[in-house]
Amino acid sequence: MKFSRFSKIFLIAVLSWIFLLPVFLSPGFGIIIFAKDSGFNPDEVCPSFSKNIDAECEKLGVEECRRILEECGRYYQQKSEEYQSEIAQIKQKKTSLENEIWALTTKIRNLDYNIYKNNLIIKDLNLQISDTEKSIDVTGKKIAEIKEKLSVLLQLRYEEDQISLLEVLLAEENLSDFFDDLIALESLNKETQNLLKDIKELKTSLESQKNSMVSEKNQLEHTQILVNLQKEKSKDLQLQKKNILEKTKGEEVLYQKYLSESKKRAQEIRKKIFELAQVSEGEALTLEQAYNLALEVERITGIRPAFLLGLLKVESDIGNNVGQCNCGSAPFCRHPEIHWKEIMTQRHWPYFEQVVRELGLDPNTTPVSCAVNGGKVQWGGAMGPAQFMPETWVKFGYKERVEKITGVKPANPWRVKDAFLAAGLYLSDFGAASKREIDEIGAARAYLCGTTKLTWTCKIAGANTYTYNVMKYASRFQQYIDEGVFKY
Repeated sequence: MKFSRFSKIFLIAVLSWIFLLPVFLSPGFGIIIFAKDSGFNPDEVCPSFSKNIDAECEKLGVEECRRILEECGRYYQQKSEEYQSEIAQIKQKKTSLENEIWALTTKIRNLDYNIYKNNLIIKDLNLQISDTEKSIDVTGKKIAEIKEKLSVLLQLRYEEDQISLLEVLLAEENLSDFFDDLIALESLNKETQNLLKDIKELKTSLESQKNSMVSEKNQLEHTQILVNLQKEKSKDLQLQKKNILEKTKGEEVLYQKYLSESKKRAQEIRKKIFELAQVSEGEALTLEQAYNLALEVERITGIRPAFLLGLLKVESDIGNNVGQCNCGSAPFCRHPEIHWKEIMTQRHWPYFEQVVRELGLDPNTTPVSCAVNGGKVQWGGAMGPAQFMPETWVKFGYKERVEKITGVKPANPWRVKDAFLAAGLYLSDFGAASKREIDEIGAARAYLCGTTKLTWTCKIAGANTYTYNVMKYASRFQQYIDEGVFKY
């Protein structure tokens, strides 16, 4: 039987499908396909998953649990950033509202001042108007008196005009007396008329002033009404702004609550991922285990894994050398006879005693670092793979911070995970989370000297050699990572 080229291809495809069908339908393959094809909806999965991480992880394998945790970790990180953005916008809006309320408060204060000032002016105008009215009354009375006197003079003048010139001459003893009386009467008449004219002008002026003041007063009273209306309007606007501000504060509190919850969930997820890091709790770590743990520390602290490994390589050969003194009958111990009090300065003693007491360890057989030259101790007292001094571990809060992240109390500087995490936190505190080489060098120097500056004391302690070795190993580990030597 012969087949065409197309028929052969079709037959091979059908047979392939028949043989592969059981594989596609197998449970394991079905889960993989479901996980990829169905998609991952963090809004649905993460809230319920993160509420009971331990119970959910028991239903899944380590890898699947880790995958979901990482997805949810990214989800809650994104949510935290979104909430922080919302809070920033709300704060900006709140600041704007506060500025507007402050401006309205200032405006209302100015309006109050204007109202007060206008009231004083109106009161003063009322007094001036009252005084002017009194002056007008007085002036009117004077005008009436002068008119009365003028009428008497006019009456006398009239009577004089009715007497003939001959009678006047005969009545007077001499001619000069006649002319004197005539001149006096005429002069008095003119003065009286002039006085009357002046007083009338005064009255007219006073009435004009009164009218002007009344007009000014009316205008001020009208303005006062407008100012009061403006004040009430500003108060209403101020009240509205305050209500919006209160609502904004409520929104900020709500988003702060959401942010706190997201950070809490993210913290729990990071803690669980850290717990799932597949590393031995013994003294000897493989480089692959150390790298896996350094990756988890990076997620928490931001420290570059190669840099952390380089530093721990110099400090303790990544946990292989945690101390050669005060170590009892341990096989690696070189100086079991050197007591911890000989190694540490006295200020570290109470902290060391606290650490070993909480961990249930014997202080006299718990290994600590030491440098012995010619039978004499040069320095020492550091604990565990990360070589923390007791005072630094307790007093400066690294013990407490590790406990908060892992949820395991008490934190143990000899426990590999705790040591790696504490070292990452310390390096991050001194700027190494930037992953810039210059910052990493400064942080490495601080790990040895407690300061990023190359002080004289730090130089004598060997900071240059120390930081050189740390960065040399970090470069080597980074090369391993880039080449894919480590698997994760």
